[in-house]
Amino acid sequence: MGPLLEIRDLTKHFFRIPALSQVSVDVEPGDLLGIIGPNGSGKTTLFNCVTGVLRPSSGQVRFKGEDITGLTADQVYRRGIARTFQLIQIFPEMTVLENMLMAAQERTGTLLGRLCRRDETAETDRAMRRLEYLGLTRHQDALASNLSYGQQKLLDFGMALMSEPDVILLDEPLAGVNPAMIENLVRHILELNGQGYTCVVIEHNMEVVMSLCRRIFVLSQGERIAEGTPAEVADNPLVLDAYFGR
Repeated sequence: MGPLLEIRDLTKHFFRIPALSQVSVDVEPGDLLGIIGPNGSGKTTLFNCVTGVLRPSSGQVRFKGEDITGLTADQVYRRGIARTFQLIQIFPEMTVLENMLMAAQERTGTLLGRLCRRDETAETDRAMRRLEYLGLTRHQDALASNLSYGQQKLLDFGMALMSEPDVILLDEPLAGVNPAMIENLVRHILELNGQGYTCVVIEHNMEVVMSLCRRIFVLSQGERIAEGTPAEVADNPLVLDAYFGR
């Protein structure tokens, strides 16, 4: 079996300025891959090009053997790639449960149809199981805007799981949350990966990402500069230069 997700020579220009330059990386089934790099190195742009938020200038993205380069975000989502965002993408004036159902709308009809019969639907049962797993059950009827920032991060994570994705792309899931919530989120990521979910994590917390991920991919100024185990990457002089300079 080949890679689940293949990124080949991916390039993205903004007004002729390269944000990504011929970036290639494979994501194997069951991977827990970390993507690191200084601010502005192209990490989120890479996620955006893979998930259809942005169209690459050149290069190719293949998922489960299919060329998905340039597909729209909803088409990529339906194929089995879900993600979270640096800036949390939730619906603040909907309840926590409604947010979970909204995340599933591409799979099962319209939101209105599900909300009208939500107590009877399999989607609601699944959403409730996810909320219980994440420790958010008691907040199911609360507005998402009333959650703490860390709880909103958990909700965003739960919404990404509602499509039962083959790959979950997590864009700085630990940013801005307290140490207890970091531990909580790391535990969930590890548990889900242990259940067979393939995870790719962008993270600035070097201590956490080095202990969480089995393989690290490093970007700097839009280019791949290193890839390997956490130990290999930590000792790579190119990585040290990118972060600390000489």
